[in-house]
Amino acid sequence: MNQPTPAIVSQSAVRRLPRLALVLFCVAYVLPGFLGREPWKNDDVSAFGVMLELAGGRSAWWSPEVLGLAAEEPGPLPYWLGALFIRLLPFLSPEFAVRVPFGLLLALTLVCTWYTVYHLARQPAAQPVAFAFGGEAHPKDYARALADAGLLALVACLGLAQLSHETTPDLARLALVSLLLFSAARMAHAGGRRPVRSVVAWALATLSLMLSGAPWTALALGAGLLAVLWLARRGPAVTPETDWLMASPASGQPDALRWSSIALPAALLLAWLAGQVPPPELYTPLADVQWRSWFKLLIWFTWPAWPLALWTLWRWRYQLLRPHVALPLWATLVSVFNSAFADERDRALLLALPALAALAAFALPTLRRSVSALVDWFTLLFFSSCALVIWVIWFAMQTGVPAKPAANVAKLAPGFVPSFSLVLFAVGALATAAWIWLVVWRVGKHRQAIWKSLILPAAGSTLCWLLLMTLWLPLLDFGRSYGPISRGIAGIVDRTQCVLVDGLTQAQISALQYHGQMQLVRSSAPQAGTCRHMVVSPDTQPTLDQRVDLTQWAFKATVRRLTDNKESLLVYQRINR
Repeated sequence: MNQPTPAIVSQSAVRRLPRLALVLFCVAYVLPGFLGREPWKNDDVSAFGVMLELAGGRSAWWSPEVLGLAAEEPGPLPYWLGALFIRLLPFLSPEFAVRVPFGLLLALTLVCTWYTVYHLARQPAAQPVAFAFGGEAHPKDYARALADAGLLALVACLGLAQLSHETTPDLARLALVSLLLFSAARMAHAGGRRPVRSVVAWALATLSLMLSGAPWTALALGAGLLAVLWLARRGPAVTPETDWLMASPASGQPDALRWSSIALPAALLLAWLAGQVPPPELYTPLADVQWRSWFKLLIWFTWPAWPLALWTLWRWRYQLLRPHVALPLWATLVSVFNSAFADERDRALLLALPALAALAAFALPTLRRSVSALVDWFTLLFFSSCALVIWVIWFAMQTGVPAKPAANVAKLAPGFVPSFSLVLFAVGALATAAWIWLVVWRVGKHRQAIWKSLILPAAGSTLCWLLLMTLWLPLLDFGRSYGPISRGIAGIVDRTQCVLVDGLTQAQISALQYHGQMQLVRSSAPQAGTCRHMVVSPDTQPTLDQRVDLTQWAFKATVRRLTDNKESLLVYQRINR
């Protein structure tokens, strides 16, 4: 017996968010963080260093490395993108050129999330209840309104901001997971209409994800999505009119589900032949998992999508096996499960955000006005307070008033000299004025739209991220970049000759090469005897005599990161005998 849909939506509640406003909103979220800043430690600058090595021809394309050290993140495809754009845009600085493709990947993530929700909402099981005398939401208008809400839910997630603005393989995986989910949603809605597009998108996303260092994630995610589609295709309620996965034999179109099932193992075989499928890693024993810290990460990283997603699962509990719920639910479970056992939990959890946003969108047609008002007031207080703190600390940095925030900044970032930028100030002031206008508009008395419950969370997240990337950008560059320490070492050593390095991380090597413009050589290299200076990590300094004849070297200086006394590098100079 088919259970009725819990969504009761009128046509007046599915007004479209103006397209220009939506585009400007996405631009305001995507561009800050990709413009004007240096590569930050550690993953950002590490991946950037690999791309520089590839672009300069100093690394093999199938096994990217930095100074003989294999790339910390597996999968060559994201590094290829950065290196390719460095070569294609020689008139731009390398650190800006690599951000072009990754900015496009973030835009692709937003677009795929919108279309994923749109196609899921177009299915008959996801449609709202038909009114006795008409007036219910039109299917297309309903799907567009939910798609707007899904996009806003994704942007509102607190964990998306920083990781999605880095030039790392994590952003590439995020975009490819969203593309994979979109292709499955499109097959669920229009598998028999132009199925070639769905199959091509599916195959491209699967193969690219495997070449981006996540072959087993691609296999688990893809197999589960295909299983959901297969079960929905053979469900008891399927009729010739609603068999959206079966292409009509008379149309001459291929069966999207069948070809997608073939594409999944074919992509795995190609990736294996290319040497990009490592053995699956064994998960951390359950007793060793830090469940409390993982649960805290889950709470704040996916806020505010996770409570809405849970509400969706409850209100749509009789449609859990229908694609509009089952597809994003499976994608969420795969990423959440991986994050519990991953070394870098936040980066693994990042892949769950598009699917969580899709689930959150389907909560809105069933949400009570009291709950919606509670979300609005919490968001208003939280993000307004955050924006106020950012402005107060910026004002303290510029004027010294209030004295306590200024003293805290001077303590945390010794040596930092604040500077005033009229452009950055104007952008931050304009964003704050837009936030105030939006708050006034939201609390005003006008017709209700189902996406309005997420407009303030998304706008507040965008506002705070934009303020950080404008008002605080010089401070964050100073504190989170290896630029100052690299330039400090460059002023000590002779950059006309090679410099030995021992025990340095890939991020430190990349920063010294780019910011310090040094010719680095590992201490075990044959040409090590010609170098006049050596940079050593304090962690490996006690065993340095096992690799280097210290009778030929004299300690010269310790260079510290000004914002972190625990992180320093040791500089040695060769003794002339």
